[in-house]
Amino acid sequence: MGTLTLRLPDDKHERLRRLARQRGISLNRLIDELTTAVLMEADAEFRFRMRAARGRPEEGLRLLDKLDALEQR
Repeated sequence: MGTLTLRLPDDKHERLRRLARQRGISLNRLIDELTTAVLMEADAEFRFRMRAARGRPEEGLRLLDKLDALEQR
């Protein structure tokens, strides 16, 4: 497991400490959860971009039109 030194403004540090306390977890655990969420978002974006590069724009637009039609029901 790695160690990370993080410099934050005092007010942001305090807000994160309060958030961790409200959730009943340690500040370390909160930072771990936040970084996991950011990495998952980055992975999803990467997968989306890879699929988009292989895909056909007209097929994607057709599927979006189909979703729009379902939402209007």
